[in-house]
Amino acid sequence: MTVTRLGSGGPWEQQYGYSRVVRAGDLALTAGCTATVDGRVVHVGDAAAQTAQALRIGLAALAEVGVRPGDVVRTRMYVTDRLHADEVGRAHNAVFGAVRPVATLVVVAGLLDPEHLVEVELEAYVGDS
Repeated sequence: MTVTRLGSGGPWEQQYGYSRVVRAGDLALTAGCTATVDGRVVHVGDAAAQTAQALRIGLAALAEVGVRPGDVVRTRMYVTDRLHADEVGRAHNAVFGAVRPVATLVVVAGLLDPEHLVEVELEAYVGDS
């Protein structure tokens, strides 16, 4: 089985020792994706826009290892306040409504940068593609 590990050049990957995306055979996984672009948090205060940005980042990483959005079978969303759940869920639906992966939405005490309102992880299976 071939394992491919790719980074995005994000500020924490080298420091903490992880990859943005790993593809191991038929399985592809992203690290947690946030609305961090060029080392800065974007869409501060807007959980829906942060979710959309994080999903774009995750899907772009998956595309680098040959994965399409329709291959995503699981998503995990971590929000810093339950009041963001509906807007995060709607942003998720805008991307994955037709795909309908299994999904988890968890309220957490906080994320690495206090301006992050949401973090997402994506998992994909490409065995039947």
